[in-house]
Amino acid sequence: MNTALLVVDVQNGMFAEEDPVYKGDFLIENVKKLISEARTNGTPIFYIQHNEPKGEQLETGTFAWEIHTEIAPHEYDPVIQKTTPDSFFNTELDTELKKRGIDQLIVAGIQTEICIDTTCRRAFSLGYHVTLASDAHGTWNSDQLTAEQIIQHHNRTLRFFAKVSPTSEIISKQLV
Repeated sequence: MNTALLVVDVQNGMFAEEDPVYKGDFLIENVKKLISEARTNGTPIFYIQHNEPKGEQLETGTFAWEIHTEIAPHEYDPVIQKTTPDSFFNTELDTELKKRGIDQLIVAGIQTEICIDTTCRRAFSLGYHVTLASDAHGTWNSDQLTAEQIIQHHNRTLRFFAKVSPTSEIISKQLV
C-alpha cells in the first residue's frame, strides 16, 4: 500500500493563548514525530488548511490561518485549502492522492469531532485505508463533555472507519 500523512488544520489560531487546543504541546510533539518519520521514509505529507471569511478566527491570509510554525510544510509538500470540515469536499485532495497512487492515509490534526471525524469517514467512504493517530488529534471542552472525553469517544467511534493507533505504533509499524 502507498501511504500518505494528512495533517489537518494544525494552524496557529488553534493554539491561541486565550483558548488553546487541549494538550496542544503534546499534540504538536506527536504530529512532529509523525512528520519526521514520514520525511525520513519518503512518505508524502499533505497539509490541510482551513479557510474562513474576513473577521473569523481562521481568516485566510492572517497569522492565525497559517500552519503552525513547528510543523510548517516544506516547499514540495502539498497544501490543500478547504472551507468545510470535509478535507475532500470541493478540494483537490482526492485527485492529488490518486495521482500518486495513494490508498492508505494516516490522519492527525484538529478538531477531533469536526474536521478529523468528517475527514476519516469521507476517506473511508472513498475507499482509502485510514489510520487515525489516537494521540495526535485534539479539540476543546464543550458544554457537555471535556476535550479528553470527546477525543476518547472519537477514538472508539472512528474504529469503524479507521484503524486507531497511537503515534508510536504508527511509526513502528506503518511509517517504516
